[in-house]
Amino acid sequence: MTIVDIDRFVTDGFVKLTAAVPREVGDAARELLWQRIGLSPDDPSGWREPVVWTADLTGEGPFGQIMTSPRLYSALDEIAGPGGWSPRGALGNMPIRFPGRSLVDDRGWHIDASTARPDGSWAVSGRPEAMLLLVLLSDVGPDDAPTRIRAGSHRDAAKALGDQVLDPFEAGPLLDAASKERPLAYATGSPGDMYLVHPLTVHAADEHRGTRPRFMSQGPILLSTPVTPDGTNALSRALRAG
Repeated sequence: MTIVDIDRFVTDGFVKLTAAVPREVGDAARELLWQRIGLSPDDPSGWREPVVWTADLTGEGPFGQIMTSPRLYSALDEIAGPGGWSPRGALGNMPIRFPGRSLVDDRGWHIDASTARPDGSWAVSGRPEAMLLLVLLSDVGPDDAPTRIRAGSHRDAAKALGDQVLDPFEAGPLLDAASKERPLAYATGSPGDMYLVHPLTVHAADEHRGTRPRFMSQGPILLSTPVTPDGTNALSRALRAG
């Protein structure tokens, strides 16, 4: 039995990994983040900004437990192939979104930069070298600013980009237009759930319409080789599907 639904990943360009770690590990990570940003879950008067960015760069405590989850490792082996990805010890960037605040102009449709340039910068291309991992660290319902995902859009993005290598902001309008007819899915779930997202799947942040802050990490999983349509793993199969 597989850890994730590979056929769903190939078709939709993402898959949910439920309870990649126990809920209490996700809860412990969230508690550390409250301390790190100097705010309290019991004092909404301090929630003055719509988004507070922080990061885990060390893999401290529960962060390391999350990133070394055996279920995550098995899922990545199924998607990228054994040896097809590099373990990472830290969660990376974390946008914490708060309810009841003015909107932020950061909700455009895009794919993350995942192609290394010779100068060390990262760009968007049809031959990505990293996939996206979303880790939920709080309960996330439809109103709690879940990441929006255009199911199946990885194939649209591959066709739209072709051989181009673009800055992410430059690519955004192109990817939005190419994938706008795709059905929407939402990265909802519980602390400890994860979403493994194809690097070419178009996604975006959402407006927070709920009452509780949304905690989530978004970080890259580096791949051993760029994704191409002629590969044998699920990342490559996803570009040939449909």
